[in-house]
Amino acid sequence: MKLRLICFIWALLLPVSQISAQVNENALSDLAKIKEEVKSKRVSSYDTTGGNNDRFEHIRDGETRTLFDVDGAGIINHIWITIAPTPENLSRNDIILKMYWDGNDFPSVVSPIGPFFGQGWEESYNYSSLPLAVGPTEGRALVSYFTMPFSDGARIEIENQTGREIGAFYYYIDYKDVEELDEDMGRFHAWYNHELTGAPPEGENEWAVLGEQGKNPTGKENYLIADIEGKGHFMGVNYYVHSPTPMWYGEGDDMFFIDGEKKPSLHGTGTEDYFNTSWCPKTEYSHPYFGYPRVNEGIGWLGRTHVYRFHISDPVYFDESLRFSIEHGHNNCLTLDLASVAYWYVKPPLSELPPIPGKEERQPKSFINEIDIHKWRHEWRKNMGNDPDLWGNERKEDQ
Repeated sequence: MKLRLICFIWALLLPVSQISAQVNENALSDLAKIKEEVKSKRVSSYDTTGGNNDRFEHIRDGETRTLFDVDGAGIINHIWITIAPTPENLSRNDIILKMYWDGNDFPSVVSPIGPFFGQGWEESYNYSSLPLAVGPTEGRALVSYFTMPFSDGARIEIENQTGREIGAFYYYIDYKDVEELDEDMGRFHAWYNHELTGAPPEGENEWAVLGEQGKNPTGKENYLIADIEGKGHFMGVNYYVHSPTPMWYGEGDDMFFIDGEKKPSLHGTGTEDYFNTSWCPKTEYSHPYFGYPRVNEGIGWLGRTHVYRFHISDPVYFDESLRFSIEHGHNNCLTLDLASVAYWYVKPPLSELPPIPGKEERQPKSFINEIDIHKWRHEWRKNMGNDPDLWGNERKEDQ
């Protein structure tokens, strides 16, 4: 009888002890754990003479400069970079960042340095998320806290494609030197894409303003964010939209095709919905996992928008492959200038990434302004017969 009572009490207390252990664990609890066989190390641009010229200088156009080249096993856990001249004089869209893991001769990270850190086009603005941030002054300090493991060496380099000299390049790359990695550690990847999407022959029929809309159940002609081989998990995206129309750009659904499936098992309901927002936002907003650090300033949704989402607590898992794409307008009905940087982890052995778009393809489109709109109105007035009383929303069929 006593034994039964003791077992009953133990069974009641067990869930309480488990709950207590869970409560005591939080995002900062690991900081109190003393690590074994781990040393902190850094590679930076500091002046090795002891002087104050703590930078790489005179990186010529076309030159590739190595920032980090380390043997053995380790885990990069912090990167900080700032560059001169300023972005309006030196395009961050044409400094290519590449990262190589475990002796591979192909990069697992390849992206323009600005878009990688959250600076779209050739602009500079503050940006704050959990894994990436860009800070004062005027968004010129580029910061990453992504975990980047390697078991047999790592190399990080930049390639100058700007057409001019990089005057100064300052950086820190902090990492943990370890004896060996745990077998379940994936390798960090990031890939940039850019596309000027095309409208269909029937025109830019968003919100059915031109007639009945078509359907897109398979994701054909979607904008591609990531096409991944191997086993791993998807961690997020910086998404850059330049819209040449005041019509809302974000009716396009997100679609995750996992392990070669023909129809996506993760199918969203609209662009702003995937990015955890709603009702066609035009508001600057920052959350550790999602936000709008740059919003368009034109009429309606005319102009540039940068939106991000990181899957910190909800990674998208796959065993063989993942293809992530998104519609550019419902049924891919809009012409948009789109760019993105996707981030994920994959278990070795690694596969080579697709090439990123070239310098000419990456060039940002110019802004549509009031003069362009007035010229469109002028052509519309001529098409309508140039009646002096034309207002702007008349239709030929109403005349």
